[in-house]
Amino acid sequence: MQTHNGIAAGNAATDSAIASQSSVVEKAGVIGVYSVQCVGPDGQVKWEDTADNIVTNVGKNLALDTFLAGSAYTAAVYMGLANGSASSCTVTDTMASKTTWLEVGATNAPTYTSPRKTPSWSSASAGSKATSAAVSFAITSSGTVGGCFLVFGSGAVTTIDNTSGVLYSCGAFTGGSKTVSNGDTLNVTYTASM
Repeated sequence: MQTHNGIAAGNAATDSAIASQSSVVEKAGVIGVYSVQCVGPDGQVKWEDTADNIVTNVGKNLALDTFLAGSAYTAAVYMGLANGSASSCTVTDTMASKTTWLEVGATNAPTYTSPRKTPSWSSASAGSKATSAAVSFAITSSGTVGGCFLVFGSGAVTTIDNTSGVLYSCGAFTGGSKTVSNGDTLNVTYTASM
């Protein structure tokens, strides 16, 4: 190719590429998993299972409001156990409208030492946040447990069967509902990832 004063000759062939700027979109989804271990009164592990959670619509809304518009916000977060119908939890459930599954622990067997449990949390890292220690439920009667849930936000309380607060997530055991007996302890950890 010959040039005159830095201008390409009219018959010169040039290679060119048209680049279009594409928008980069990063999507964030919230996923979580409950890991549960049942330890019998003899200290032996009876079973272990996981429960992939569903983050409810009201839970997502509270998380977004808290993350994006919160100011000096401290969350009251409590963990509870669900009955054998936990697999019917849906994204439209709320604490007041969870008509297809029940909380266990007081009115619904099995019972455990009251109140709902308060998880403690490790600092978030690599897009995940997990409980810093297992949340323990000391079972005081026989029954069936199907999964776990988290309730938090304004109005959330430790009282078992209370319908206040926001149902953040619920999850059913991947291996199906489990039978527990008086003297068993359920040790539950939770990890949320975005």
